[in-house]
Amino acid sequence: MTHERPLKPLPIGSDGWRTEIRATYRLAWPLAAANLLQMLVHAVDVIFVARLGETELAASSLGIALFGLLMWAFSGLTGIVAALIAEELGRRAHAVREVRRSVRMALWLAVLSGVLGMVICGQGEAIMRLTGQDDHLAERAGDFLAIVMFAMVPMVMASVLRNFVSALGRPIFAMAITAMALGASLLGNYAFVFGNLGAPALGLEGSALASVTTSLFVVACYIVAILRDRRLRRYRIFGNWWRPEWARFFDLIRLGSPVMVIIIAEAGLFSGAALLMGRIGASELAGHTVALQIASLAFQVPFGVGQAATIRVGYHYGAGNHLAIGRAGWVGIAMGGGFMCLTASAMILAPELLLRIYVDPTLAANAAMAAFAVRYMVVAAAFQLFDGIQAVAAGALRGLQDTRVPMLIAIFSYWVPGYGVAIWLGFYTPLEGTGVWIGMAIGLVFAAVLLTWRWSRRERLGLVAS
Repeated sequence: MTHERPLKPLPIGSDGWRTEIRATYRLAWPLAAANLLQMLVHAVDVIFVARLGETELAASSLGIALFGLLMWAFSGLTGIVAALIAEELGRRAHAVREVRRSVRMALWLAVLSGVLGMVICGQGEAIMRLTGQDDHLAERAGDFLAIVMFAMVPMVMASVLRNFVSALGRPIFAMAITAMALGASLLGNYAFVFGNLGAPALGLEGSALASVTTSLFVVACYIVAILRDRRLRRYRIFGNWWRPEWARFFDLIRLGSPVMVIIIAEAGLFSGAALLMGRIGASELAGHTVALQIASLAFQVPFGVGQAATIRVGYHYGAGNHLAIGRAGWVGIAMGGGFMCLTASAMILAPELLLRIYVDPTLAANAAMAAFAVRYMVVAAAFQLFDGIQAVAAGALRGLQDTRVPMLIAIFSYWVPGYGVAIWLGFYTPLEGTGVWIGMAIGLVFAAVLLTWRWSRRERLGLVAS
């Protein structure tokens, strides 16, 4: 794996497009694969806990909903370090000290935000009761969160280290380590949930413990990979870890906080849509859940492309290469949108085949759910292109360290036209569940159009220094 080439400047001539496509592809495919593998890691927990019964599965789902939201939000907060690293490398090829400072402060921020997440999760039972959950369900969710919260700090730290290795041209490490995490999760759940391999049978708490051990394993893998790789080792990111760099620390907070808000706003749209679907009907909610899982699976690829676009744009931003900045962003947008056109076609042409990933649509018990899921997937196919574009456009703008206005765009798009239309069509027209999905689609269309417009006018808006 150490033979991968680091980021390089692009030629200014016509060959620059081909070079950029290859460079973006080399970064994007391992990151996209890592995202898909991460979804499998989460699926392993569900598969094992589902065998414990409906109550335990529901409690786990509630706990993961809170834990996952916090973890992804804090990963967005610290993830801006990728843009800072890329800019520093673009400005100066041997920016060892600057990169080390950025990563060190990102790790500090990961620990501090992770501890905050632990405090929130420690109040899990009370939070569940405030949301109106059944007392027993709230208690079990609280028991789950009381253990899984110890995975918060290592998971956010692992996200920082993943950004570091990816920005330094080693995204394959992220994919390989996530694949090993899948194995660790399988082994941990097998041992702790049902009491195998000499471990006690802990049930739901065993699944939480498996998540903690898996997160620690992942951090250990990143540390070993970094220390053993010659290119990564020279940055000595764990050296002088106690030394503060307050200016860099607050830069991370200033640039990363809007990214965190974007993640919360988007998660809120889809969580709110689930609440709307629950008021329409149980079958509609079940169909919505399955269709959304399929759409989320497809989204992991443009999400990976967006991560790659952040690094590529950030690198050229540091180098002050305006032509290359534009190429990097447009290549990423084309890649993300192009892939989503393929998934949209699959949703229209072979919806039942996709449904089989999660359920058997031929069973009579699943008939109503499958019918609704297929109906919603038609709408999902329509917004796949826009979902991919908005993800990559946001990533490209992040490479320019432009996060505040994209945050405002996301909040407006998801919650004004998006959720507003979802409520109107879902409850005041015969469209019901389909109307909710149309509302989500409109939110994504607004986000894609506004973010792409901002990207296309980056120089006129002063996002790129003249």
